[in-house]
Amino acid sequence: MTRSVLVIAAHPDDEILGCGGTLARHARAGDRVSILILGEGATSRADAKAGDVANLRDAAERAARILGASAPRFAGLSDNRLDTVALLDVVKCIEEEVAARNPAVVYTHHGGDLNIDHRIAHQAVLTACRPLPGSAVRSIYAYETPSSTEWSDVAIDSAGFRPTRFVDIGTDLDAKLAALECYASELRAFPHPRSKAAVTALAQWRGTSVGLRAAEAFVVVRDIQTL
Repeated sequence: MTRSVLVIAAHPDDEILGCGGTLARHARAGDRVSILILGEGATSRADAKAGDVANLRDAAERAARILGASAPRFAGLSDNRLDTVALLDVVKCIEEEVAARNPAVVYTHHGGDLNIDHRIAHQAVLTACRPLPGSAVRSIYAYETPSSTEWSDVAIDSAGFRPTRFVDIGTDLDAKLAALECYASELRAFPHPRSKAAVTALAQWRGTSVGLRAAEAFVVVRDIQTL
């Protein structure tokens, strides 16, 4: 059965780092994959240049095509300043996309990430996707974002990222890495966690944790099943 799948990311490239392989797998299975990117991803940087935002949007569109997803929607909120935006405004951006896409499955950031935009995105998703009667959203999964999830001191606490859902991306890791290459400006040299080698190692580690060649790991926020 074809499902509508929505990923909500704080910045361009988070959608690939967190669940790019899973999105490729959804698309291969015939699911409709949509992407909402909340922040523009560039202007908080000291070396930000004119054209950076447009380049990131172009990268996101090319990455989505590689994965088989529809063209992303960009909310255009200020980078690393979501804490200066009323939470209601962030929620409304997400509610509009949820109403348009009617997703059964939603992927977003883990609530304990170091990055403030990630944490606010998580909270806004839970608000926008609250389990009202008749809601189409059946499952919400939180992904890990290298260079944020593992850098938070919450990660060593019981409330940190403790995955209980693993998606086999053994045949989709190459697509994830190819999509990540669209974001050349965001990649770093190994051993930075946002390097291709580190992303590959994480996928292999998550995979071998559950007897697979490669996997992406998720915290289950909600999972409604009809037996």
